[in-house]
Amino acid sequence: MRRLATLASALLLFAAARFPMIDWFVFYPTPLLAEPPRGVRERWIRTVDGLDIHAWYATHPAATTSVVWSHGNGGNIGDRASVLVALAARGLDVLAYDYRGYGKSQGRPSETGVYLDAEAAFDSERERRGADAPIVCFGESLGGAVSIHLATRRPCAAIAVVSTFTRLRDVASRHYGPLAPLAGDRFDSLSLASTVQVPFFAAHGDRDEIVPYELGERLFAAAPEPKRFLRVPGAGHNDVFDHEKLLDELARFLRQPRAR
Repeated sequence: MRRLATLASALLLFAAARFPMIDWFVFYPTPLLAEPPRGVRERWIRTVDGLDIHAWYATHPAATTSVVWSHGNGGNIGDRASVLVALAARGLDVLAYDYRGYGKSQGRPSETGVYLDAEAAFDSERERRGADAPIVCFGESLGGAVSIHLATRRPCAAIAVVSTFTRLRDVASRHYGPLAPLAGDRFDSLSLASTVQVPFFAAHGDRDEIVPYELGERLFAAAPEPKRFLRVPGAGHNDVFDHEKLLDELARFLRQPRAR
């Protein structure tokens, strides 16, 4: 999550938390997207409400598991191109899609909209791989909230989240105090985490300056077993994937989503 400071101004200007224009201050899309890395293919996916969203798809010849990757609230899939390639090299098929309004995807982002985008991405991969193939829902930061929500709507084999919060207002409370309740019930992963019945992996940098480490711990505590938590020593919010241990442990979990 980037430029969360802007959220405080938004909450003052749009005190009614349900007012749609607050979405302008939650999502920070970058429309410009470079060419995909070598060996990564482009895909287009149609959402149920008629938008075309853009995705990159990286594969491994021995992959038995697909990963639907939901990114954070800023930039686009190009910002994590190296991670996409690294996960594929570790034995996974990875579909990284851009929410509506991000990169080449059509539309304008909203909470409801990004949930529809995630469902469309999942359905696209399920159609390609077949109904019995395991698909893991993986998300970073706000994308973790999207992935948890997706797991309540689709048969995800497992959930993996990195640098993800409990609720948007909990993040706001750490930065903006009494303004936080104005965020309403947006992206309430805490309530949903306890309802999912699949293996759960969470990782969090213990120096995360955007989403405090303890919020990651609280989210993990709400999820039922089987689950695993990885503390990433010295990692902040945006450099967490610079730590090879995270990539290795994440890939190990993603390759064996049904392991207990």
